[in-house]
Amino acid sequence: MTHTPPTRAAAALKGLCPRCGGRSLFAGPVAFAPTCRRCGLDFTAFNVGDGPAAFLILIVGAILVVGAIWLELAASPPYWVHLIWVPIGIALTLGGLRIAKALLIFQEYSRSAREGKIVQ
Repeated sequence: MTHTPPTRAAAALKGLCPRCGGRSLFAGPVAFAPTCRRCGLDFTAFNVGDGPAAFLILIVGAILVVGAIWLELAASPPYWVHLIWVPIGIALTLGGLRIAKALLIFQEYSRSAREGKIVQ
């Protein structure tokens, strides 16, 4: 049975398996499934690490700070209105982590990336 691999954008946005395109990459909101239910690709062989989270915290933080400053200067709302930034921050973080992790897995799979070894 042959599977058509997804495009980079589709894999990242929809959380698709990089080999077969099945919607089986995630087992939870941001947790990877151990293997693809459709083609059996072992997702534990890939090392995503904390890279996506490190960059994402800077991007989401910048968006939230700029948004909060803009809201304060444009409307001067009561302080409790700024609580809106909590759910926005959670949504941006979870959504961004899913996209970034799926993109990194896709890149590792498509480039056959493996752990580096020093040749002596």
